[in-house]
Amino acid sequence: MRKRLVFNAVGAGLLLAAIGGGGVVVVEWALRPPRRELLPNHERTAAALAENNGADLEEVSFAAADGAVLRGWLFAPRTAAEKGVLLLHGVSDSRVGTLAYAPIFLSRGYAVLCPDARAHGRSGGERAFYGAREAEEVRGWVDLLLAKTGAKRLFGLGESMGGAILLQSLRSEDRFEALVAESAFSTLEESSFDYLGRPFGAGPWLGRTLLRGIPLAGGLYARIRYGVDLGRASAEKAVASTSVPVLLIHGLADENIPVRHSRRLQSLNPAHVQLWEVPGAGHCGALGAARAEFEERVVGWFEGKRDGGAETREGPAPDEPR
Repeated sequence: MRKRLVFNAVGAGLLLAAIGGGGVVVVEWALRPPRRELLPNHERTAAALAENNGADLEEVSFAAADGAVLRGWLFAPRTAAEKGVLLLHGVSDSRVGTLAYAPIFLSRGYAVLCPDARAHGRSGGERAFYGAREAEEVRGWVDLLLAKTGAKRLFGLGESMGGAILLQSLRSEDRFEALVAESAFSTLEESSFDYLGRPFGAGPWLGRTLLRGIPLAGGLYARIRYGVDLGRASAEKAVASTSVPVLLIHGLADENIPVRHSRRLQSLNPAHVQLWEVPGAGHCGALGAARAEFEERVVGWFEGKRDGGAETREGPAPDEPR
């Protein structure tokens, strides 16, 4: 009996150590995403985009609360801009990734700000926190955009992590007139369930059950080691209580962040949140899959054409918890 108790205790200890170690490894990997370097050809592309649309291009920056210097490109029309839009990229990308969206707005006279998120591109910070800190930094970008351009109307568009950060910013930033978020996660924890199940060809159930201890251990480690609560990387509470019109866009072929994330967010506030589900589009692939419709819907959303249009779905997705 004693040997069995010792064996069980050792086994439990090894299991806890494996779970804890796995949590540390996963979190450290997630908080240090690869940087996408800004190359001279990217700068030439941005300069040409500005020139072709009658705008001035400026490198802008501000210091975050922890001293990290955050940097980005500001496209300011040479004529007065009434409207401004903040474009936020996804994880392991940079401001370069948002250049695909910039012409949609520059051609319509918007001022456009394309930042590098912390720990991305040329912005400072060694770690990304998926909105747990970045959501508060949106206010700094908004201050900069409005001060430099004089824009009176403010909008935002973000993809993947950038979309989730924009949604989270609604907790403290009340100057947005409307937002668009494509392929955003509902919570970082829920996204971790997808990540943990993917190598095994399993759905999020594996992360929610057998591997549940890994994100729990990782969250505890992040709180102790870096003083950040990754549980704050959640769009759900902000979306549920907002009165800002939000258009969610999600590809039905998105295997990175499945469409159930946006379905969950839309269900929390159907009065102010609409969802456009894009057949055949993968992660952040709506612009490529349906460019004309993407432009029409996004610009229309910002211009107040919000009745009808976006498709919603009643009930949970097949892999969504009931």
